[in-house]
Amino acid sequence: MSSPSTVDSARTTDLLGHENKPEGSFLHRLEADSWRALLQAGLRARTFERDEHLPMGRGDRNIYIIWDGVVRQDRFPLGEGDNVPAVIRFRGGGQLVGEGKLIDPGSAVLTKCLTRTVAIPCGARDFNVLLRKHADIQLALLRSLEDRNRSDELVYTMATRPPLERTSRLLAHLADTAGRPDPRTGGAVVSGPGQKDIAAALQLAVSTTENAIRTLRYHGIVEARYRQFVVHDVDALRHLAAGH
Repeated sequence: MSSPSTVDSARTTDLLGHENKPEGSFLHRLEADSWRALLQAGLRARTFERDEHLPMGRGDRNIYIIWDGVVRQDRFPLGEGDNVPAVIRFRGGGQLVGEGKLIDPGSAVLTKCLTRTVAIPCGARDFNVLLRKHADIQLALLRSLEDRNRSDELVYTMATRPPLERTSRLLAHLADTAGRPDPRTGGAVVSGPGQKDIAAALQLAVSTTENAIRTLRYHGIVEARYRQFVVHDVDALRHLAAGH
């Protein structure tokens, strides 16, 4: 069982640099004045350990802004149970998760931290008040959700494309949205998702995903480790993701 999350005694100065979050994310889209307005509302970060779940069940009332780390979100549109398909997405730094609670307090999504994750909780009701008071924050959220929907379409819904292309698309997406620079190669290190997570998200067999990753390893594009991918050549991944 994972240890319980801790409340960080984070000062607002510890949450500077929001503009450096991945392009298109909620935090990246926020203007400096808007971010200051959120911090002045009393936001503080919490640290969640790897494999811990963010409390985002039906009875919970918070949304979360991911400051650092990677989470896996599982939705069950056909109901929960054995062998019932899930819709799986990965979210990284800068993203707001749990947005459904802004509309429906009973909304729920299973959200598991794949790495040690720093997240900023905010009561959905309080956040709605901020959105009504600050049109620029509302616009940043809407734009980030639209960006996310478009990228999800390109990454997760190309079921007719070959497995190598689909796997390359997802790994390139993770490098862009959740990767850390690799000083050795100039590439990116993606920590958290494993090969089984990739297979589940793409709704591919694990063996099929392993074969695709083996091909990427053979060509020196990706190195697969335990719950980590080292992307040596992001441009080559994007080339394969485009079907070339």
